[in-house]
Amino acid sequence: MSDLYISWPDYHHKIEQLAVKIYQSGWEFNQIVCLARGGLRVGDILSRIYNQPLAILSTSSYSDMGKQERNNLLISRQLTMTSENLGSRILLVDDLVDSGVTLQKTVPWLYSYGQSPIAEIRTAVIWYKACSVVVPDYYTDYLPDNPWIHQPFEHYEYISPSELAKKHNLVVT
Repeated sequence: MSDLYISWPDYHHKIEQLAVKIYQSGWEFNQIVCLARGGLRVGDILSRIYNQPLAILSTSSYSDMGKQERNNLLISRQLTMTSENLGSRILLVDDLVDSGVTLQKTVPWLYSYGQSPIAEIRTAVIWYKACSVVVPDYYTDYLPDNPWIHQPFEHYEYISPSELAKKHNLVVT
């Protein structure tokens, strides 16, 4: 199993491919919920392409920055959204499904959230790993070898604001 390195152009291309797969399915939804942090960019772009409202649910299952070890899943108590209620047909998005635990636990969490009834939730990710206990409804790439994915934004986990100031020759006051 070798690691998979993704560039910004590849990353955006894969999100566009995901958007097309969802479109070609003919399924219509009226709400996107993205799982932060990994699903933020995916959710934002899909929200713009489909012109649908975006809600954000924060989750975390990895220990320290850059670590490849999963801990217990933490789910926020609230959704962040601009509407009073969720839509009835939700597209739940993340960047990838690894173990599948996050999707497995957030789908029932969403069904129990709020006052308005949810008719259906479907899931969409860029990468679907074979080790997942959940099969997403939509995905761009199936990864049978379960590689660790290095996404283009991950280097920000290892840089501080002062290091950025030095890099860009900006005076820190």
